[in-house]
This record gives sequence, C-alpha cells and structure tokens, in this order.
Amino acid sequence: MLLLVRHAQASFGQQDYDVLSPQGERQAAVLGEALRARGVTPALVVTGQLRRQRETAEIALAAAGLPVVLDVDAGFDEYDHEDLLTHAGPLPDGSFQQSFEEAVTRWVRHRADGPYAQSFPQFGTAVSDAVRRTTAALERGQTAVVVTSGGPIAWAVTQLLGGDGETWRRLNTVVVNTGISKIVVGRRGITLVSFNDHSHLDGPHAGLLSYR
Repeated sequence: MLLLVRHAQASFGQQDYDVLSPQGERQAAVLGEALRARGVTPALVVTGQLRRQRETAEIALAAAGLPVVLDVDAGFDEYDHEDLLTHAGPLPDGSFQQSFEEAVTRWVRHRADGPYAQSFPQFGTAVSDAVRRTTAALERGQTAVVVTSGGPIAWAVTQLLGGDGETWRRLNTVVVNTGISKIVVGRRGITLVSFNDHSHLDGPHAGLLSYR
C-alpha cells in the first residue's frame, strides 16, 4: 500500500516559500497523530527533495511516535511554478490565482519541446517512475508513506483513472495540505482506493484546512 500525502502548508508570499508556515507545522503534527490513530507503521517513508516535503514528514513521524528515517526520490518533487510563470507569456490581469492557473494550463497544453525547464510529459514520467520504484521496494503487506506535493499526487491519481492533462489540472487544484490518497498493489496491479482524504482536519482541527 502507498499513502500519498501532500505536504503541509508552506510559506506562500514569504521570501522562502519552501518552508512550512506555523499553520503547516500544526497540520503536520495532526497528520502524524492521525497516522498513529490508524495504526500506520510504514516500512518506507519517501519524500521528494523539497524542504516543505521533508519537514512535513519529520514532524508527522515524530508526532506519530515513529522513527524519523526518510528516503529521498526526486521523482516526487513538485513542478517549478516559478518556471511556469516565467515562460507562460502574457497572462490575463486578475488575481495571482487566476494568473497561476492560466500558466499551469498553458504548460499542460504546450508541446513537449517548449521553453520550460521540465515539460508536462517529462514531469508525468518522473512521477510515474517514482511510484514504480516505491512499489517495487515494498514486500507483501508493507506500507509506504510518500510525502510529496499536489502535482505528483494528482498525476498518480490521473494515471490510475485513465485521465489526461485536463483531468490532472482539475485534480491538482483541490489537493488539500496533508490530504492522503491511498493506492494498493495487488493481483490487479496498482489500484486507487481513495483520493485526498483529509478527515483528520475535520472537527476540532477544521480551522487548519488549506489548499496552498
């Protein structure tokens, strides 16, 4: 089983985005408590190379009372949003969110040999390869927790649903910070069981819910 977890809230609008906000730190601790309550004992914990992914995993594992031992796989890195904005061309006037979503749409629809440092097809291949590497490292009955970002989670789910770039784009906008998507590996191959579960942010923790 793979539990794909989006990192906790990063520091949007700050000088260094790639660090958890105070709210993100609280989200990560609640995530760890939820993993402990579920009895999750991962044989493997994987993150991408990003600090916000690593910090989320470290805080969550400590809160769960689990060893803080991480493997790093660059295939679980998020796409470079600054590169997308740089090469998107003229964007419509409006909010940052509107401009950003338009930049993402142009990236998804652009040809593979475009100006981006990493094309959308290259991004998808990197994520798919990382998922395969992680599943191959597990033995029967074992669980891996993968702390990554919204983009890789949305792509893994898109592939399992037989979707396309538009499917990915729609899923990517709704992945919740610390949301959990469950994938199982069995005789049928790799199967999606649940997407974006964030029940640990219900009830007394409802104020921690965030999407970026």
